[in-house]
Amino acid sequence: MKASVSDQRSVLDIQKFDLQSATLRNRAATLPELVEITTTTIKQNNVRDLRIAAETEMSDVKRELARAEGDVEQIVTRITRDETRLASGTGSAKELEQTQHELGTLGARRAELEEIELEIMMTVDGIKDRITSLVDEENQLSLVIAELNIRKENALAAIHTELEGIESDRKATTQSVGAEILALYEKIRESSNGIGAAALAGNQCKGCNLTMNTIELARIAGLSEDEVVRCEECRCILIRGN
Repeated sequence: MKASVSDQRSVLDIQKFDLQSATLRNRAATLPELVEITTTTIKQNNVRDLRIAAETEMSDVKRELARAEGDVEQIVTRITRDETRLASGTGSAKELEQTQHELGTLGARRAELEEIELEIMMTVDGIKDRITSLVDEENQLSLVIAELNIRKENALAAIHTELEGIESDRKATTQSVGAEILALYEKIRESSNGIGAAALAGNQCKGCNLTMNTIELARIAGLSEDEVVRCEECRCILIRGN
């Protein structure tokens, strides 16, 4: 295949545009903010799960507290009833003695139940503090994620602007290049990890970075300038005189 020196050099320019675009797209896909967002979101989800578990625990403990309060209330009602009976003096001496004894038992039971009630209330306060702390942490992580998303969007916008400029320059360059060599470049690039053309610098192909032997270099040197040369190793289009 033959192509003008100008077209060959333009193909190398197109290769540079394509490599720049690939670099920018890779940068967009590997923004540090993306990793940070993922990591922070996992942390936030873990904190959320802990909060939900604490809220569930709170519901269970509050039911336990309600039962304890009910038990105390029942004891208080019985104590009030017995105290009223004693104060009235109604009943035989034996019955009054039994009532007095029952009051002592009920008083001890009341003390036990109120101790249990107090312990449950302290547990409730502890869970409340834990929930408050988890909610604060969850909110803080939400703010971090929001900030990371802003940074990500700004970075992507800047990359998109660069890509648009490169694509514009590439389009302008391709319009002046012969269709045949452009088609060859695109075909090679698609099958060679994005490398379709490279400069021949001295005795080295900059596409695969391998050194050519003296015989191959002599053969290339004997070709006309408009002859399209390919690297024997990576098969990309070699651009001479760069």
